[in-house]
Amino acid sequence: MGRLNKELGLSYGTGMMATSLLGSGIFVVPAVAASLAGADSLWAWLILMILVLPVAFTFARLGRAFPHAGGAPHLIGRALGIPMEKLAAFLFLAVLPVGLPAMLTLTAGFWHALFPLSDNGDLLVQLSTLGLVLVLGSRKSGASGLIQLLIALAIIGLLALVWVSGELIHEPLATLPPVEQVQWTALPTVLAVMFWCFVGLEAFTHMGEEFKNPERDFPLALLFGVLLAGFIYLACAMAVVKFGVFGNELTNTTSFPVLVAALLGEKGRWAAALVGYLACFASLNLYVQGFARLLWSMADEGKLPAALAQLNRNGSPFRALTWVIAACTLCTLAAWLFKLPLEALMRYANGNFILVYWLAMVAGVKLLTGGYRWLALLASLLCLGVFVSLGLEAGYALVLGAAFVLMRRWRRHKIGRKANPTAS
Repeated sequence: MGRLNKELGLSYGTGMMATSLLGSGIFVVPAVAASLAGADSLWAWLILMILVLPVAFTFARLGRAFPHAGGAPHLIGRALGIPMEKLAAFLFLAVLPVGLPAMLTLTAGFWHALFPLSDNGDLLVQLSTLGLVLVLGSRKSGASGLIQLLIALAIIGLLALVWVSGELIHEPLATLPPVEQVQWTALPTVLAVMFWCFVGLEAFTHMGEEFKNPERDFPLALLFGVLLAGFIYLACAMAVVKFGVFGNELTNTTSFPVLVAALLGEKGRWAAALVGYLACFASLNLYVQGFARLLWSMADEGKLPAALAQLNRNGSPFRALTWVIAACTLCTLAAWLFKLPLEALMRYANGNFILVYWLAMVAGVKLLTGGYRWLALLASLLCLGVFVSLGLEAGYALVLGAAFVLMRRWRRHKIGRKANPTAS
């Protein structure tokens, strides 16, 4: 059975992890969080970085011990059985109808800061972005790693210019409110919104099999990427709070280009829009490539049609990627046609991701030993708490999960009746 090329090292892996977490969130979520809790949101960023570390450590340990293109679903299946692997894969792929259009809408939104795009122009940008993902995915994984590392460096460089121009570098902690003045009761709501920024750990696990030295580089790339993304988010949030570029939805979605334009001029707006688009593209690219590798891995192991297991001459699962891009195109067209609201799409997608996280952490409890097992248990409790805090917004994932279980039971019953037609 042919496996994927081993192209990734520590630097490329760190860049891919960081950019997958930054994505559209780096230019939107800090402003949204600030609009909900003001300067207190800065403490929420610090708390979130601490809370996500047990999840990141567990994923790192699992990825080091069991590197596999199947990612989180494979780990879940290894610990909890094939039916749970299929459930996790179903939940993962079911993000496409809601999460993918949301990401593409945010990606295209940066072009609105530069040009007066019509609805048709917006759709053209979204479909062209999917085309770029398809072209990049036809090449070796090292190409994606290099591009996403460069994007991460561009984000850091632009943010550094903002800090220097805004004189934040001289007083980095001045915007952080004193502990006794923080409204701590308001932070759980903010954390539930901010958790979107750290959705992406599960997608990165699909790349574990493509590391040259997965036992050493995969966990380090994951952890370094999480910490790098966390500090970048905090730095961006400090700039947003200091200059007050947050408020309503329009202000929040354009906060970073507006801030950069105010500090660096019109060229800064172009730079912010370009880097913003590339950051969104990097996150989108990793997700779509992760979906493709999930399908390829399951097909390679006989769990899906064998045609999806074919690799192209660059060792890329291009057939599976083509199917994913086709599904993405249909979902994008549906979201555009029915004018589905962006925030609703993101909330529904969040429930699926967190439920897959929780199942992966439960798998970690079973697969890992010693202190890592206790860490996985802590991480599973944290994920469960976040999932419960979503309330009705978790309904999308729960309904899908229930429908999947009922469908499996119906199929087993139907197969049983065919095997024993005389049974009453």
